[in-house]
Amino acid sequence: MTLRKVAGLGALLSLVTPGLAMADEVVLNSGDTSWMLIASVLVLLMTIPGLALFYGGMVRSKNILSVMMQCFAITGLISILWVVYGYSIAFDTTGMEQGVTNLNSFVGGLSKAFLSGITPASLTLTVPESVFVMFQMTFAIITPALIVGAFAERMKFSAMLIFMGVWFTLVYAPIAHMVWSGAGGFLWDMGVIDFAGGTVVHINAGVAGLVACLVLGKRKGYPTTSMAPHNLGYTLVGAAMLWVGWFGFNAGSAVAANGTAGMAMLVTQIATAAAALGWMFAEWLTHGKPSALGIASGVVAGLVAITPAAGTCGPMGAIVIGLSAGVICFFCATSLKRKLGYDDSLDAFGVHGIGGIVGALLTGVFAAPALGGFGTVEDIPAQLFIQFKGVAFTIGYTAIVTYVILKVIDLVMGLRVTDEEETVGLDLALHNERGYNL
Repeated sequence: MTLRKVAGLGALLSLVTPGLAMADEVVLNSGDTSWMLIASVLVLLMTIPGLALFYGGMVRSKNILSVMMQCFAITGLISILWVVYGYSIAFDTTGMEQGVTNLNSFVGGLSKAFLSGITPASLTLTVPESVFVMFQMTFAIITPALIVGAFAERMKFSAMLIFMGVWFTLVYAPIAHMVWSGAGGFLWDMGVIDFAGGTVVHINAGVAGLVACLVLGKRKGYPTTSMAPHNLGYTLVGAAMLWVGWFGFNAGSAVAANGTAGMAMLVTQIATAAAALGWMFAEWLTHGKPSALGIASGVVAGLVAITPAAGTCGPMGAIVIGLSAGVICFFCATSLKRKLGYDDSLDAFGVHGIGGIVGALLTGVFAAPALGGFGTVEDIPAQLFIQFKGVAFTIGYTAIVTYVILKVIDLVMGLRVTDEEETVGLDLALHNERGYNL
């Protein structure tokens, strides 16, 4: 496969050469532009307030503001870093050539730094490049924000800010470049299919979260002390916002208001519903009762798993992907976590890491027209192996670089709050505020 139509954003961008802004060769489409403006808003909604509420409800009442504050601070930080250099190193295609592996295969240059050359007339495909910059910015924002769920209730706010800035620079932007920048990108040339971020967003964030929770260690009192969610109503509202916002995430990745976007929206709904039911019934059979937290987690697992496949799988494939993610993520976030003993506070790895892996691998199966897909996969085992290599590379790269970043920050300034601060709660200890004043 040399082009892999609708296999991912890279397929779309590879049609625009040598760079992204080619206003003299393409024409602005108002329908595409309108949809991408809406999609950008929907994806931003996923982080604030969606993820902030989803995570905020799951922590103890003394830490709700700390989690929400982290989501808002990350939104501000990554927005500025994206403009200064992030967009450029993710999507600058200078020096890239199909089949040639060089430095530019792993990271973009700085020709777009400070959004140089981008004007109201600049186009990417059929939409203003400014809209494309904004859309991709929302992806860059939510990915590090997802990691917060793994180390909630125990990291210093200052250390968190530095970690997120460095991680975005050394992990997120390069992985996005390798997958989505088009011909010459390392994972693109490998043939990895990732329509909307299974590797770039979810495996990336999930693995980073696992490494972070292992480096920081368990919360004080874990697992003997009760650490039940303090407001599952917030969590359910947040999950609902994620569900709705995800249509922008997946359907928006078509960068057009077309049939690919329509099918991506449909399969997103189908897979999410299947995963919610899969988690719910697995929990019901295992624990005797279905829980609100369980179905909310199942919703997110389905959204995660369908993300890489949204542009290539059909409705029946979406059901399989969703059910598989719901059941597998349930056991990984419960039984596996208990057995291994790590403290992934809000199951960032169990849902995003595992769900991303399940979705990335099954993308290689259900992108095949023989199984109702809309990709160009003819040899399923071969594509499955390519997907496996992409998953393995992402896991290895992210785990190693994340570990090094965390250890250096810990050496320089320390990562973790004191025992006293953890006992008091991060809301009061770090922000001098309470979520609830009774």
